[in-house]
Order: sequence, then C-alpha cells, then structure tokens
Amino acid sequence: MKKYIKYIFSAAALALALGTTSCTGDLDVTPINPNLQTGDKISPDALLNKCYGVIALAGQTGPDGDSDVDGIDGGTSGYYRQLWNSNELTTDEAICGWGDDGIYPFCINAIDKSHPMLRGFYYRLYVAIAFCNQYLEDFSDYDATKTAEVRFLRALDYFYLMDGYANVPFTLAVSTAKPEQIQRADLFNWIEQELLDIEPSLSDARPKTSSDSDYGRVDKAAAWFLLMRLYLNAEVYTGSAQWSKAAEYAQKIMNSSYKLYTAEKNGYSAYAQLFMGDNGENGASVEAIFPILQDGLTTQSYGTSTFLMAGSIDANVHIFSSSVPGGNASEAWGGNRMRADLVAKFFPNNDAPNIGAYAMPEAAGDDRAMFDGQGREVDGAETLTDINSDGHFVRGFAVCKFNNFNTAGTSGHGTKYSDADVFLFRVAEAYLSYAEATARQNGGTVTSEGLKAINDLRSRAHAETKANFTLGEICDEWSRELYYEAVRRPTLIRFGRYAGNVNYNWAWKGGVKTGRNIDSHLAIFPLPETDLIANSNLVQNPGY
Repeated sequence: MKKYIKYIFSAAALALALGTTSCTGDLDVTPINPNLQTGDKISPDALLNKCYGVIALAGQTGPDGDSDVDGIDGGTSGYYRQLWNSNELTTDEAICGWGDDGIYPFCINAIDKSHPMLRGFYYRLYVAIAFCNQYLEDFSDYDATKTAEVRFLRALDYFYLMDGYANVPFTLAVSTAKPEQIQRADLFNWIEQELLDIEPSLSDARPKTSSDSDYGRVDKAAAWFLLMRLYLNAEVYTGSAQWSKAAEYAQKIMNSSYKLYTAEKNGYSAYAQLFMGDNGENGASVEAIFPILQDGLTTQSYGTSTFLMAGSIDANVHIFSSSVPGGNASEAWGGNRMRADLVAKFFPNNDAPNIGAYAMPEAAGDDRAMFDGQGREVDGAETLTDINSDGHFVRGFAVCKFNNFNTAGTSGHGTKYSDADVFLFRVAEAYLSYAEATARQNGGTVTSEGLKAINDLRSRAHAETKANFTLGEICDEWSRELYYEAVRRPTLIRFGRYAGNVNYNWAWKGGVKTGRNIDSHLAIFPLPETDLIANSNLVQNPGY
C-alpha cells in the first residue's frame, strides 16, 4: 500500500497547503504548513477542508500538480473520475476511445488484479479515509457537527470500497499497522450503525446555494441518502433484502426540504440546469443533497465536472444552439461516448436522428435526451480497434448534459475549467429508489405511489407519463434519469443484469460486438495485487 499512497498514515505528511477546495465559509482557510516536528499545529478546519477536498481535487498543487496518490496520472487519479470510470465504462451506457492504461479493459469487462485505475481508485479511497481518521484522532472533540460530517465522509469512502471491492482492509486508526480484512456483510453493518449514530449530530436537512457558508457540507439528508443506497443494495451486499428500509429513507428525502427542481429559466429546462456552470446559483441546488464544488478559477480539477464535460464532447457539438459550438470552455477531449444501448433508451425504435444536442430533447420527447448525433454514428464501435482509438469519437453519440453554460447568459469564471458542481447525491435518485423498493415489496408490481414518483420525474422532463412500469422498465428509467452519473454498475447488479448468466447484454460487453454474458466474479473488483503483496492479512476476491 505504501508504494502508491503518499499521505495515508503519517500526521507529519499533512504538511500541505490545505486551503484549496471551493467550499465556502468554514472550509475556506488560508494555506498552512502543519509541520508537527516544529511545533506547528494542524488547524481542525484545514483538515476538515482536506477531508472534503480529497473528493474534489487530485492533490494540493492544482490539476496538473502533485497528486495525493502516486503511480497514476494526477488528473486521472481523481476520486469522482475513477468512480465514474468504474461504474460507467463497464456498463451499457458509456464507452471510451482513449488509449489510457486501463480504459480499454473497462470497456470490454476485462479487469484483473493489476488494473491501474482500479488500483488508483482503491488507494484514493484509503487516502480519503486516512485524512478522516487523522481528523477524528486529533479533533473529535472540537465540534460535534464537524465530527459527524467527517464520520459521514469516512463511511462514504468505505461504502464505495464495500460496493466495488467487497472484502477490504478496515481501520479506524492512524497507524502503521497492517489493517485486517473485513467481510462485506460486516462492513455493511458498520456503515449502517455509523450513519445511524451520527445522524442526530448532523445539521438539519436544508437545501443551500453557493452563497451559503455551508454549501457543499453534508447534513442529515446525506445520511438518509446513504442509508437509502445501503438498504436498496442490501441483498447484494449481505444476501438479505431490506426494501422497506430503503423505501423509508427514500421517503424521508422526498418529504424533506430538498425537492426536485422544476423551474424552467431563460429557455433552459429544469433538467438541463442541474448540470450547468451556475448550478450552485440558478436554483437547481435545491435538488443537490451533496454537491462536489467546482470553480473554473479557484477549484480546478480534471476529475469532476471538467472531466464529465470535456471527456464527453468535441469542438463540434452544439448543446444549446445551432450557432454556438462546444461546452462553453476550451476543453473538448472527445473520448467518452454513448453506447447504442443508451441511445435506445430514448429511441427504442432505432430511429435516433443525426441532429445537434439542442434539438435532441424535442425529437426524443424527453428533456433528458441531452446528446449530440450530428455527424455521428449511433454505434460506438465497429471493431475492437475502434474502441481503443482516439480517432473514432464520431462512432457514438456525444453526451452533452454536463457543460459550462450559465442560465443568465454570462460566461464562466474561467475559460478552461468548468464551474459546474457535481451533484453526487440528488433528490431524483430517491424517487427512483422509492418506486423500485415499493415495487419489489409488492411482488414486482409498481405501486400507485411508486408510479407517481417515476411519473414526477418524467413530467419534469416533459416526457410522456405511463400507466405502469415493470421492474425492467424501472431499471431503464434509472438510466434515463441518471445516465453518466456514476451509478449504473451497481444498478445493473441489483437488477441482475450485470455479471453471470443474466442474458442482458450490450455492445462490446465481454469484448464481443453484440455482447455476451461475463463471469459472475466480475461483479466485484479485485483487490490490487500490490496491496496483497504488502499486507499478508488480505485474501483476494474469488475469481482473480
């Protein structure tokens, strides 16, 4: 583990400039040099800042500088970027033509214990846990609410480890000792109890905007949201379903002061505003339970919204206008594109038109169809070579839901990096979770309340409402609402559509153009071989 983690167990290694995230108020601190050997003290607010900042930033010296994780490119090592890669490129939604080491195996489900990006994500999560453990060891008595927030962030890190890697090293201490391995079901129980314990100490559930000092910090609704996700996937993680608890926490969110954002503004749909450069100011943040904050000048990263935008477009896309190309920032990398299977979610008759993104929602009858087909082919690749080639971006429609345009018509803060915050948790997911959980309790038949929840999402998108949804159709609705938002892999696993003899296939699944079933062990990622060598307490996941 030490080969790839710089700052995991040593307090002295926090001798960094810890004031570079975009969180406002308490999280805006001036850079310090917490060198314990010279008697300087680490500021608790600076360390809190780092516990949040590790999700948004690669390291301490900007997007091109030194990363918290060694052995992987700094921009590529981003927390959200690797969450996205592992949960989107492995599914029916996204494919990428970059030659980066690790991208191609994701796209054809050929991962192994040496996969560099899965290794980078694993160590990024443990870096985040280490900062949280440091805070809790040094400052747990400093402020009860902030302590609860850090415990939440640590629980979130362990949630992603449990979801992806199952049986993982577990430690709550700052120590050089090799951590013991915890079983997935036991980690589930720990995360559940941790969230229940901290919920009373978190601030009350309240939507915020970027002008609020606590925008970007979690509150009670974040704990409810993670509990909802935990219970919704409980059968996968523990073997025992907990649909009633999933529905209970989804309903708590739906009944809270957080709401679906439904206001159209200056010609922009409510759905589009969720992903625009001013989404922290335009009103859409009423839906954002946990936003990852970004700013084109002060919080620059290749791992969050700049990646989501630039990685998915080229300079020829037309998102909101036939006369204005691009995403309103100079970056357009042309890599991630839609698999034909995702296009078919909006055009089931295989009649998707070759038009710009500005016209696609009307053609689809759904505001959520924010993708560009002008000069592009629906099929993401014709050969395996096409997948692994930068020059084939036109093979596949381009997703344009993430961009740097502002609803007021003003320019972004910078010309290169996006201002758009990434809504890691948003209310719409609670609506889908409620509909799914209650349907599963009802023998697979959607309930009247669940039907309303899904139709509320469709109505917000000006899509035709429906009189019924099967479980398979609910799975498709998860994709229409949340595509490219890093939740598809666990969704497919929960619906029995991912690995094993499921006979739900997509283009290039398993390296075959028409798709094929993949081995069931691929539903769980391997522990990095480097960590197995370093820690004799660990046993590799089956199949690797």
